[in-house]
Amino acid sequence: MSKAIRIHTHGGPEVLVPEEADAGKPGRGEILVRHTAIGVNFIDVYHRTGLYPAPNGFPFTPGGEAAGVVLEVGEGVDWLRPGDRIAYVVRLGAYAEQRVVPADQVVPIPDGITDEQAAGMMLKGMTVEYLLRRTFRVKPGDTVLYHAAAGGVGLIFGQWANHLGATVIGTAGSPEKAELARAHGFHHVIDYRRQDFVGEVMRITEGRKCDAVYDSVGKDTFAGSLDCLKRLGTFISFGQSSGPIPPFDIGILAQKGSLYATRPTLFSYNVTRGELEESARALFDVVLSGAVRIRINQRYALADAAQAHADLEARRTTGTTILLP
Repeated sequence: MSKAIRIHTHGGPEVLVPEEADAGKPGRGEILVRHTAIGVNFIDVYHRTGLYPAPNGFPFTPGGEAAGVVLEVGEGVDWLRPGDRIAYVVRLGAYAEQRVVPADQVVPIPDGITDEQAAGMMLKGMTVEYLLRRTFRVKPGDTVLYHAAAGGVGLIFGQWANHLGATVIGTAGSPEKAELARAHGFHHVIDYRRQDFVGEVMRITEGRKCDAVYDSVGKDTFAGSLDCLKRLGTFISFGQSSGPIPPFDIGILAQKGSLYATRPTLFSYNVTRGELEESARALFDVVLSGAVRIRINQRYALADAAQAHADLEARRTTGTTILLP
């Protein structure tokens, strides 16, 4: 019998409870996986608190990102074998020692990338892939602003956007986090606790503002983010760590320069098998090339998932966090 983290009611980190869990046998088109590393992401907090309700109700196992080894393959799966290393991003169920997962949702981990790296980069890295290559296609000479630059997605974003030739501006909450962001591709980092980020963007860009703003913070940064955009700029809201953006008059986009605004999610961009494979391939390629480095800054035992969530919400973490079964 394997272990899994289960949630029986919404609440704080204390609702993450380790329990015995039978992973079951893989059915047609499925595989049984033994996890070697599990990613921790802010979306896991949203599921735990109920901001993003679990589709099948209680109880449920949180987590959507992991790497592991194939133990068994179900009928109809002829491209994977026991012993293969795989990684995946799904909606829920990753906080477990073992689980059954659809084979068409996993990708093989290439040589040169460790299981820990894969578990810590699939959701974050493929998020960066669609943000930079599909939501707003960053090109040399663009200037972009990214909030929460020292987070797991931010540290990948900074390196990748820099690699694409953009001028990359970030915001962070302390001098230490600002320095970390600079070491990961950000040309300019604004300490939002001590500086007005809108004024600093105006200073850095000499009043030209940004081509795009990538905002996972939400309520606290929305108004300022719009003020950082040049005419016809693009506002990309892909998270809400400070709370949801309140309802607003869409006319404000016209007033501020006919701006574009979008609320993308990874699960809308990687719907087909082909989209998943292309997104993963682009991520693996940029990591294997050395242009993007994946570093694991925090490791917790699976049983300590509650502490991992507490530290994440208290902003005591930087970069990538994983659970080890």
